[in-house]
Amino acid sequence: RRVATIHFTLLGEDGGEVTTTHGHDPLVYVHGTGGIVRGLEEALAGKKAGDRFEVEVAPEQGFGKRHDALVQTLPLSMLGDGSSVPAVGARLKAQTERGPLDVVVTAVDGSSITVDGNHPLAGRPFRARVEVVDVRLATPEELQSGTG
Repeated sequence: RRVATIHFTLLGEDGGEVTTTHGHDPLVYVHGTGGIVRGLEEALAGKKAGDRFEVEVAPEQGFGKRHDALVQTLPLSMLGDGSSVPAVGARLKAQTERGPLDVVVTAVDGSSITVDGNHPLAGRPFRARVEVVDVRLATPEELQSGTG
């Protein structure tokens, strides 16, 4: 297996930037382990350092369906001391039965807050601009752990 180091920018249907690694550390992953969304991993097959490309990724190959159960309205009192009310768009970490989940505040209404645990691109196609920084053979440790 190979370890790829990539920079990427994900764009929503409107062409607006959703997330990017530019200005941050690039993403390092072991190819073929399902560590990144399938549509992006398939597009990266056979690519080498220096390659740049764009790919359109359908929801089924991307971040999957939206799940209404991941949208919840909770009392603000659940956030603790209540001294600061998060703004719409703020990112929080929620504790769930399945472990921590990143959520985004979508509404604040009086004494309640609505959060959404879906990925912003769940249920939506997106475009990825990718630059391959490096490709190398995975070390035995990386193969065992599945991470770069």
